[in-house]
Amino acid sequence: MTNGISKLLLALILAGGGVTGIGLGLKAQAGLKARAVDMATASKPAETAGSDSQSVDQAKLVGEAKALIKQFAGKLKGELVAAMKADGPAAAVGVCQAAAPTVTEEVNANAKGWKIGRTALKLRNPENKPDAFELKVLQEFEKQRANGADPKKLAYKEIVNVDGKRVFRFMKAIPTGKVCLNCHGTEIKDDVRAQLKDLYPEDQATGFKIGDIRGAFTLSRPLD
Repeated sequence: MTNGISKLLLALILAGGGVTGIGLGLKAQAGLKARAVDMATASKPAETAGSDSQSVDQAKLVGEAKALIKQFAGKLKGELVAAMKADGPAAAVGVCQAAAPTVTEEVNANAKGWKIGRTALKLRNPENKPDAFELKVLQEFEKQRANGADPKKLAYKEIVNVDGKRVFRFMKAIPTGKVCLNCHGTEIKDDVRAQLKDLYPEDQATGFKIGDIRGAFTLSRPLD
């Protein structure tokens, strides 16, 4: 898809023209074929480049992915809010470092084939570094946001081929909210900065404003 077509389709979406199933124009990595996406809700079946996904209920898969995101985000937020109320933002940084991996493992252990995690362009935990697929989606999310798209509605789905097997991948942007600014904003308290430096010496995840894209939830599920 050319840049001109992409800009025209984006304009139609933002104008409320009812355009759905618009492809993001992502180039495939390692021979993976890109599929189309509904940026408004990511809930309608994606267009396909072949017959490999014709029998896949993508709407059901998206529903499952969203449910896992809600569960995952709810657990993480609960841990953080409790820590902040008890001991303040600086203590919450330590709780987040300890609790996030545990919550991730717990959710994945009961996810029935799904794998969920988080990634970002500006990392705090280097273990969350995006792979080639995630990097392109994150970059596209940023382009869409810069052109006026609501970060809360940015999502992407695609069926990819990995070693001859089909894998359903789904990503949903994480908007920066008010509570995020305590540890990810532009005006961070000294004790919080000190804690971040101690726990995350290579931290890049600061300087955000409300409405920025903090990162994304990233999910995958084998289909074969």
